[in-house]
Amino acid sequence: MKYRKLGKAGVKVSEVSLGSWLTYGGTVADDSATACIDRAYELGINFFDTANVYRRGEAEKVVGKALAKYPRDSYVLATKGFWPMGDGPNDRGLSRKHITEQVHASLKRLNVDYIDLWQCHRYDVETPLDETLRAIDDLIRQGKILYAGVSEWSALQISDALHLADKRLYDRIVSNQPQYSMLARAIEADVIPLCEREGIGQVVWSPLAQGVLTGKYRPNAEAPEGSRAANKDTAQIISRLLTDENLQKVEQLRAIAQRKECTLAQLAIAWVLRQQNVSSAIIGASRPEQVDENIKAIHVTLHENDVNDIEAILNNRP
Repeated sequence: MKYRKLGKAGVKVSEVSLGSWLTYGGTVADDSATACIDRAYELGINFFDTANVYRRGEAEKVVGKALAKYPRDSYVLATKGFWPMGDGPNDRGLSRKHITEQVHASLKRLNVDYIDLWQCHRYDVETPLDETLRAIDDLIRQGKILYAGVSEWSALQISDALHLADKRLYDRIVSNQPQYSMLARAIEADVIPLCEREGIGQVVWSPLAQGVLTGKYRPNAEAPEGSRAANKDTAQIISRLLTDENLQKVEQLRAIAQRKECTLAQLAIAWVLRQQNVSSAIIGASRPEQVDENIKAIHVTLHENDVNDIEAILNNRP
């Protein structure tokens, strides 16, 4: 395994990390989820990401139970809060009340004394930013959180948070968790340039574009049985990526993967990791073999001509 610093923070995380969205605590049996986590740990993955809202806390329970057998100082555990966890008016958002209650609930579900990285799962327009950052800073000073991050925040929102933290002497956020892949590149315009200047690392989700970049979906063909596109619970999430244009791009990328002697999935993850502002690429897995395959991406080196050829395909250039 290879490791990178989480932004300019001192902690190091594995280039490939394991997440639990859409999988653990629900669609994947607990035993299978545990087997994936065990395999990831065995292969050197030290960064495990979850969130309170994933299956309303069930994913955190599965992750916490699976990791309990390992020394606490040997892995970096990340979770998040923002989305509704109940029907009450204060059961959502980034108020001091909700953050404090959800951090304590996550600690209980994960069965740990502290959370390495706690992330604001989205930006809360209804709560003053100062209230959010002060609550997080208090939890850091209490030792219940070690580092703070955000997810899917815009460049302006991240910049505002950094400036306010510097003004109030709060602990700065160290990471952002955005969607990033060959088929989702919005952060390249302004988020990455800002974060490079400010020392914020990207912990990217869906580097395989919900599985589209694995090559399992073919043009003019039915979705494979057992895939997310064939599952009524997840089909809508992936549908916007399953366009004819995207599937044609994936077909063209096969030739580059063959040239690099790697799978399409490995090529896609390697492409994400070519970006030095990316601290880690979060993968999902329902079987240990998927962890085995995807982790090999760290050994795929993309040279300038490879990157240029990929760019031409992604931008429909001849």
